[in-house]
Amino acid sequence: MNLNIFDTNLLEYIDKGGIIVYILIFLNIIGFTIIIWKFLTIPRKKAMVSKIKNKIDDSNLKTLEFQIEYEVKRLESGLTYIKNIASVAPLLGLLGTVYGVYKAFEEITQKGLGDPTVFSGGISIALITTIAGLIVAIPHHIAYNHFISMIDAIELKAKKELIN
Repeated sequence: MNLNIFDTNLLEYIDKGGIIVYILIFLNIIGFTIIIWKFLTIPRKKAMVSKIKNKIDDSNLKTLEFQIEYEVKRLESGLTYIKNIASVAPLLGLLGTVYGVYKAFEEITQKGLGDPTVFSGGISIALITTIAGLIVAIPHHIAYNHFISMIDAIELKAKKELIN
Protein backbone atom coordinates (compact mmCIF):
# COMPACT_ATOMS: atom_id res chain seq x y z
CA MET A 1 0.00 0.00 0.00
CA ASN A 2 1.43 3.35 -1.05
CA LEU A 3 0.78 6.10 1.49
CA ASN A 4 2.47 8.92 -0.40
CA ILE A 5 -0.25 11.40 -1.42
CA PHE A 6 1.97 12.88 -4.14
CA ASP A 7 2.20 9.55 -5.99
CA THR A 8 -1.52 9.71 -6.64
CA ASN A 9 -3.07 12.48 -8.62
CA LEU A 10 -3.05 15.50 -6.31
CA LEU A 11 -5.49 17.35 -8.56
CA GLU A 12 -7.93 14.51 -8.05
CA TYR A 13 -7.89 15.12 -4.30
CA ILE A 14 -8.32 18.84 -4.82
CA ASP A 15 -11.29 18.26 -7.11
CA LYS A 16 -12.88 15.89 -4.59
CA GLY A 17 -12.52 18.55 -1.88
CA GLY A 18 -14.43 21.02 -4.02
CA ILE A 19 -14.71 24.77 -3.66
CA ILE A 20 -13.56 24.77 -0.04
CA VAL A 21 -10.18 23.29 -0.98
CA TYR A 22 -9.81 25.86 -3.77
CA ILE A 23 -10.52 28.64 -1.25
CA LEU A 24 -7.92 27.14 1.09
CA ILE A 25 -5.35 27.01 -1.72
CA PHE A 26 -6.05 30.67 -2.51
CA LEU A 27 -5.64 31.63 1.16
CA ASN A 28 -2.44 29.59 1.33
CA ILE A 29 -0.96 31.47 -1.64
CA ILE A 30 -1.83 34.83 -0.08
CA GLY A 31 -0.51 33.77 3.32
CA PHE A 32 2.79 32.38 2.07
CA THR A 33 3.32 35.48 -0.05
CA ILE A 34 3.03 37.58 3.11
CA ILE A 35 5.22 35.16 5.08
CA ILE A 36 7.99 35.35 2.49
CA TRP A 37 7.63 39.15 2.38
CA LYS A 38 7.94 39.35 6.18
CA PHE A 39 11.01 37.09 6.24
CA LEU A 40 12.66 39.38 3.72
CA THR A 41 11.58 42.72 5.21
CA ILE A 42 11.75 42.40 8.99
CA PRO A 43 14.97 44.28 9.69
CA ARG A 44 17.62 43.22 12.12
CA LYS A 45 17.42 44.61 15.61
CA LYS A 46 20.28 47.06 15.12
CA ALA A 47 18.79 48.39 11.89
CA MET A 48 15.60 49.52 13.64
CA VAL A 49 17.50 51.10 16.51
CA SER A 50 19.80 53.03 14.17
CA LYS A 51 16.81 54.05 12.04
CA ILE A 52 15.14 55.54 15.10
CA LYS A 53 18.38 57.23 16.21
CA ASN A 54 18.63 58.92 12.82
CA LYS A 55 15.06 60.21 13.03
CA ILE A 56 15.26 61.51 16.59
CA ASP A 57 17.80 64.23 17.31
CA ASP A 58 16.78 65.19 20.83
CA SER A 59 16.38 62.85 23.75
CA ASN A 60 12.68 63.50 24.31
CA LEU A 61 11.45 60.25 25.89
CA LYS A 62 7.89 60.66 24.57
CA THR A 63 9.15 61.14 21.02
CA LEU A 64 11.41 58.08 21.32
CA GLU A 65 8.56 55.91 22.61
CA PHE A 66 6.28 57.16 19.83
CA GLN A 67 8.90 56.42 17.19
CA ILE A 68 9.52 52.92 18.57
CA GLU A 69 5.78 52.19 18.58
CA TYR A 70 5.50 53.53 15.02
CA GLU A 71 8.32 51.29 13.77
CA VAL A 72 6.88 48.26 15.59
CA LYS A 73 3.47 48.86 13.98
CA ARG A 74 5.18 49.01 10.58
CA LEU A 75 6.86 45.68 11.28
CA GLU A 76 3.51 44.16 12.30
CA SER A 77 1.79 45.12 9.05
CA GLY A 78 0.52 42.07 7.22
CA LEU A 79 0.59 39.82 10.27
CA THR A 80 -3.16 40.17 10.78
CA TYR A 81 -3.70 38.41 7.45
CA ILE A 82 -1.46 35.53 8.52
CA LYS A 83 -3.27 35.26 11.85
CA ASN A 84 -6.69 35.34 10.15
CA ILE A 85 -5.69 32.64 7.68
CA ALA A 86 -4.41 30.49 10.56
CA SER A 87 -7.77 30.96 12.31
CA VAL A 88 -10.10 30.59 9.34
CA ALA A 89 -8.44 27.63 7.58
CA PRO A 90 -9.43 24.98 10.16
CA LEU A 91 -12.94 26.43 10.25
CA LEU A 92 -13.18 26.09 6.47
CA GLY A 93 -11.92 22.52 6.85
CA LEU A 94 -14.63 21.91 9.44
CA LEU A 95 -17.22 23.41 7.10
CA GLY A 96 -16.09 20.95 4.44
CA THR A 97 -16.33 18.15 6.98
CA VAL A 98 -19.90 19.04 7.85
CA TYR A 99 -20.78 19.37 4.17
CA GLY A 100 -19.19 15.99 3.37
CA VAL A 101 -21.02 14.24 6.20
CA TYR A 102 -24.25 15.90 5.06
CA LYS A 103 -23.66 14.61 1.51
CA ALA A 104 -22.99 11.14 2.89
CA PHE A 105 -26.25 11.11 4.85
CA GLU A 106 -28.12 12.50 1.86
CA GLU A 107 -26.85 9.59 -0.25
CA ILE A 108 -27.77 7.07 2.46
CA THR A 109 -31.26 8.56 2.64
CA GLN A 110 -31.74 8.23 -1.10
CA LYS A 111 -30.09 4.84 -1.71
CA GLY A 112 -30.03 3.06 1.63
CA LEU A 113 -27.15 1.33 3.41
CA GLY A 114 -26.89 -1.71 1.16
CA ASP A 115 -23.73 -0.45 -0.59
CA PRO A 116 -20.97 1.23 1.49
CA THR A 117 -19.69 3.10 -1.58
CA VAL A 118 -22.90 5.14 -1.49
CA PHE A 119 -21.65 7.38 1.28
CA SER A 120 -17.90 7.13 0.67
CA GLY A 121 -17.91 10.23 -1.59
CA GLY A 122 -19.25 12.42 1.22
CA ILE A 123 -16.79 10.99 3.73
CA SER A 124 -14.00 11.59 1.22
CA ILE A 125 -14.99 15.27 0.97
CA ALA A 126 -15.06 15.49 4.76
CA LEU A 127 -11.58 14.07 5.18
CA ILE A 128 -9.96 15.99 2.33
CA THR A 129 -11.26 19.38 3.47
CA THR A 130 -10.24 18.68 7.07
CA ILE A 131 -6.72 17.78 5.96
CA ALA A 132 -6.49 20.81 3.68
CA GLY A 133 -7.66 23.16 6.44
CA LEU A 134 -5.02 21.86 8.83
CA ILE A 135 -2.27 21.90 6.19
CA VAL A 136 -2.99 25.59 5.61
CA ALA A 137 -3.51 26.57 9.25
CA ILE A 138 -0.48 25.00 10.93
CA PRO A 139 2.36 26.77 9.06
CA HIS A 140 0.51 30.09 9.20
CA HIS A 141 0.07 29.76 12.96
CA ILE A 142 3.75 28.93 13.40
CA ALA A 143 4.84 31.82 11.15
CA TYR A 144 2.61 34.30 12.99
CA ASN A 145 4.02 33.30 16.38
CA HIS A 146 7.57 33.45 15.01
CA PHE A 147 7.12 36.96 13.61
CA ILE A 148 5.45 38.26 16.77
CA SER A 149 8.34 36.86 18.80
CA MET A 150 10.89 38.51 16.50
CA ILE A 151 9.10 41.86 16.62
CA ASP A 152 8.80 41.71 20.42
CA ALA A 153 12.56 41.10 20.65
CA ILE A 154 13.24 44.03 18.29
CA GLU A 155 10.96 46.30 20.34
CA LEU A 156 12.58 45.26 23.62
CA LYS A 157 16.07 45.86 22.23
CA ALA A 158 15.05 49.27 20.87
CA LYS A 159 13.56 50.34 24.19
CA LYS A 160 16.59 49.07 26.10
CA GLU A 161 19.10 50.88 23.88
CA LEU A 162 17.22 54.11 23.23
CA ILE A 163 15.20 54.82 26.36
CA ASN A 164 17.59 53.62 29.06
